[in-house]
Order: sequence, then C-alpha cells, then structure tokens
Amino acid sequence: MCNPEDILVNSMDENAEKGKQGRQYEEHSPGEGLNRKLAAILSADVEGYSALMSRDDEATVKTITIYREIMSSLIGRHRGRVVDSPGDNLLAEFGSVVGALKCAVEIQKELEARNARLPRTSQMRFRIGINLGDVIQEGKRIYGDGVNIAARLESITEPGGICLSKTAFDHVEGKLGLHYEYLGEKTLKNIPRPVGVYRVVMEPGLRSIAQGAFKKAELLWHRKAVLAAVIGLLLLAMAGGIWGIYLRPLPSMQEISVESSANVSPDKPSIAVLPFANLSGDPGQEYFSDGITEDIITALSAIPQLLVIARNSTFTYKGKLVDVQQVGRELGIRYVLEGSIQKADDRIRITAQLIDAATGTHLWAERYDRELKDIFDLQDEITLNITRAIQMKVGESGHNLIRSKAPANLDAYLKVLKGQAYLMQPKMAGNAKARQLFEEASVLDPKYPVAYVALARTYLRDVWFGWNSSTEESLAQAMEFAEKAFALDPSDPSIHALFSQIYLLQNQHKEAIAEGEHAVEITPNSVEGYGSLGMSLYYAGRFEEAIGVYEKALRLDPETLPMLLHNLGNAYLMIGRYEEAIEAYKKALDRNPESLWAHVGLAATYSLSGHEKEAHEAAARVLAASPLFSLEYLEKISPYKNQIDKDRFIGALRKAGLT
Repeated sequence: MCNPEDILVNSMDENAEKGKQGRQYEEHSPGEGLNRKLAAILSADVEGYSALMSRDDEATVKTITIYREIMSSLIGRHRGRVVDSPGDNLLAEFGSVVGALKCAVEIQKELEARNARLPRTSQMRFRIGINLGDVIQEGKRIYGDGVNIAARLESITEPGGICLSKTAFDHVEGKLGLHYEYLGEKTLKNIPRPVGVYRVVMEPGLRSIAQGAFKKAELLWHRKAVLAAVIGLLLLAMAGGIWGIYLRPLPSMQEISVESSANVSPDKPSIAVLPFANLSGDPGQEYFSDGITEDIITALSAIPQLLVIARNSTFTYKGKLVDVQQVGRELGIRYVLEGSIQKADDRIRITAQLIDAATGTHLWAERYDRELKDIFDLQDEITLNITRAIQMKVGESGHNLIRSKAPANLDAYLKVLKGQAYLMQPKMAGNAKARQLFEEASVLDPKYPVAYVALARTYLRDVWFGWNSSTEESLAQAMEFAEKAFALDPSDPSIHALFSQIYLLQNQHKEAIAEGEHAVEITPNSVEGYGSLGMSLYYAGRFEEAIGVYEKALRLDPETLPMLLHNLGNAYLMIGRYEEAIEAYKKALDRNPESLWAHVGLAATYSLSGHEKEAHEAAARVLAASPLFSLEYLEKISPYKNQIDKDRFIGALRKAGLT
C-alpha cells in the first residue's frame, strides 16, 4: 500500500538540493513559484487495499473510483482542494481545520453507509489523519512536515476513523459537538518530535474496530442492566470490596482478604457461573433464567483478565444440589457465582452470591428488584461502578469496553432467549423452531445484532447436520445474517467465529483462520472462537496447532459438547496418535451416545490403526445413528485444504465398510 507521505518524501529526496535552494529562493524571491502557508491537511488511505486488490482487482478499482469521487465532491463542498490521489491515497488541503474535520466526518458517514450495502469482504474503509501545519506550495503540490504529520496520523488511525494532531485539535475543540479521546503523544515515523494525538469518537453506527494501538480496546460488553448489575458487584467483590451478604452482613474489607483463601492458582482469577434457579413457579420460564445466566457468562467472558468457564460445563450442575468447593475442584476455578431469578408479569427479581470455592466462604451477595421494562435502561446507572471495579481489580485495559447493541424491543430479547433454548437441542425440529423465533425477533427489532447471529447459526447447523440438501443455499443465508450482525456490532467475537466457519466451508482457509484468531483475540474466553479456529487449523492441515487450540477450549469448557471432543479426536487421528484419538471420541460418546461424528471418527481411527473388527463395528454404529450417511456427502462438506488429508480420512472410512 502506498502512502502519500512516502511519495512526497521520495520526491523531496530526489530533489534535496533543489528543496534546500527552494527554501532560500522562496525567502528572497516569493514570486517565482514557491510559497509558504499555513494549511489544514487531510490525508486518507484504504485499510487492507492490497488484500482487496488481490481478491478482486476489478471490483476494487470500481469501488475506489466511486469512493474517490464522493470524497472529492465532499471536499469541494467544504471549500477544500484535492491535492493528489495516487493509488488508494487521497491528500487534500483546507483553509480551516473546522472545515477539514466536518468534511472528514461526512466522508466516513457516507462511506460507512455505502459499505453496509457491500459484502463484508469487499467493504472499503478509509483512515483519515488531519493536521494543521506549515507547508510549501509548488504549483498545485504541497510539501513539508505539515503534510507528513497528517499522513503519519492516518497510518495509526483505525479503519473508518479520524485522528487529529493536537495543533489541529486546538482549533476545533468545542466547535463541532464532537467527542474526542486523547491518545497521548505519539512518536511518528520520520517526525523528529512526538505529536499529541486525538481520536474522534464517531457516533454509534459507524464501524470502530480498533487496530494496532487500539486493539486492546476491542472487547464485547452486553447492554443488559440486570446482568451488568450482577457483574458489576461481582467485580467489586473480586476487587476486594467486601459488601453485605444477603440476610446477614459480611466482615469488612480489612477483616477478610479475598485472595487469602485461594487454593486454586491459575494464571488469572477464574470463575464459574452456575445456572440461576428459576423461582417463577412456571417451568415455561426456564428459558429466561437460563438465558440470563448465559448472558452473565458471555459478559464476564469479555474481560481478558478473567478465566470464565463456559456454559456447557456449568450447566451440567443444573437442577442439582451442589457442593461449591467440589465444583471448584472439578472445574479448577477460584470463584463461583450462583443465584436465582423470579419473573412475574412486568417485574423481575434476581439474587446472586459470590463464593470462594476454596473455602466455601460467602464473599458478597445482593438482591435486585426491578421492572422488566427497565432491564436495559439501568445500565447507565451502574456502568460507573462496573468500570471502577474493573480498574481496581482487573486492570486498566479492562476499563475499555465496547457495549453490544441492546434491543430496542424487549420482546425481541425474550424471543431470542426462547430460541436459544430450542437451539440447544441438536434436532432438526428444534433448529426450525429456533429459527422462527429468531426471525420474529429480527422483525421486532431489525437493528438487534444478536438475533442475526442466532439466525446465522441455524443455517450453519443445516450444513453440519445435513438438514438442507443445498449447502450453498444454507451458507449464503448464514453469510447474509452474519453480515447484517457485523454491520450492527463488529466487536462481537461470535460474529467472527461465524465468519470463520462460513469461510472454512467455502474452502477459504486463510480467511477462516484469520477470523478465528480475531474472535479469540477479542474475547480470550470464547469457546466458540477457539472451536472455530481449531477447525480452521485442522482442515488447513495444521493438526498440531489445532490440538493446542482445542486444549485451550477444553480448559474453558471441561464438560464440553461432543463436537469439540470429536474434532480433537480427528486432529489426534491425522498425526497418528490413535490411542488419544480413541479416548477423545469415547469421551464424546459418554456425553452423547448418539454422537454421529464420534462414531465416524472411531471407524476411521480403528481402520487406520489396523483394528478391522472394531472399525466395522464402529461403521455399523454410524449407520444405526444415521441410515442415510454417505461418504459422498461427507466429502462434500469436509473442507480439507490438502486432498491427501481428505483421501486418507475418507479412505479409512471406506475400508471400514462405509460407502
């Protein structure tokens, strides 16, 4: 990717002596073509332009031509002038910093709206840097540090974003109704002195995925006030703030140290959230208590300084009388959160308590009694407490949270919770019912990204379980809904996990791996992210790496669903670790004796390891579980990058007697 500052610097290097003489010439003979002036400089370039060109050069050229025309028109409207536009870059000057910034904001809004109508892989996002500085003008060209600083600012800006130098900021502060974030003094390439940098905080709806210096701020946070209240007080307890336990007071912070009772010593604080009990007196409300529990787990998982056990593992304790200390030993965690939920008409009551699993000591408890309609509006009230708690205990990086979009319609949220309960059933009928509920939720609130994520999952399940004869149709639907979710909330790791699976099934292994890596980078507790990344690595032939990723997922989800275990077994199989593969498949069958893919894996493993009798027995169990099973369909949906790997796996199954 070419940068305007490089072009300008190269031009000056080629004419270094001329430039030196030019400065003297301008001072003594200003009428000969050179002059100095103060100007507001706007420098813009496309993030990932080379990748866009390599993917589809004709479409990329067409898009950038249209976008450049839009930018030029807006620049002219704000009394600016396009100086140059080589490649994916654009350089413009303005007589006013206010005009330059107003123009930049309009550019980003207009281009974001147009990007929303393009496939995700074709979207083109510009980074814009703005500086006010002294420049040299020669004809229509401009040179100097005033230009170079703007270009260097652009290079550290997030896609779809705008950065200002402090010099420029001083001229716009308080004039445009915008919000800014001071990023400190930055050392910019080939600029002798550090430059103060401000980021323009774009309004909601504009994509703001932080990259480079901003990546640590790319975390997920759900706008659900009840959940946030539980989490906020949980974090306060973990921060050492010992509050009153429900029905009786706890000792003060000076009397008890949260850290003193730990027997478990993981790399970071660890917690399991047990299923909240449904006290509504209506079994039909079970979906609500389960959904709230899962949302608490999801919200906690967004904090990288915590190790959070996944839903699949904690829900094995559902409906049981549990010994919290035993839970701590079985899951290898330090803290346990448990509680209850009671929903009646338009009110909701939640009780929660945090327990030290090493000693059984109650550290904190609270009860919340709220109107159901206020479930999201309460967030602003408790956000300050949450952020303070994170800063005290979890660290400053945890202070940077990106909230996912809350539904504007409460009924949409309730339908998603109901649909998720059906989605947990690995049955075609449950998948269809879940899809219906998610579709209804998306109609009630077309800007609710979670509904689209859930819809995409139902179509991916069609592919994996063979519930639709057209895998292409199911993948297209999954991609459509994943794209819609991404446009609304690009910081959600589950969306990147979805993209990873979709790309994988389209045999785009590089893209699948990148999306999986992005999912776990955003949320290191994302089992779904690790699962998607592991699959992508496996099918790309990187079996050892896949095993390492699956092992991380198993730490977060010790009682995981069978799919993760049979995927791990596949990876062991492909590197000849047959005993470990068999052990993984059998664990999957312990969880679900009807797990088709575990039986498939056993048939292949026994076949390759020379156990023909066991291989044929496993093949018989495959057909008993799925009479319509065929190697033709398996070949179709198995996205191996290397044909030799696919032939090895399919050949082993054929040898076991499957056709």
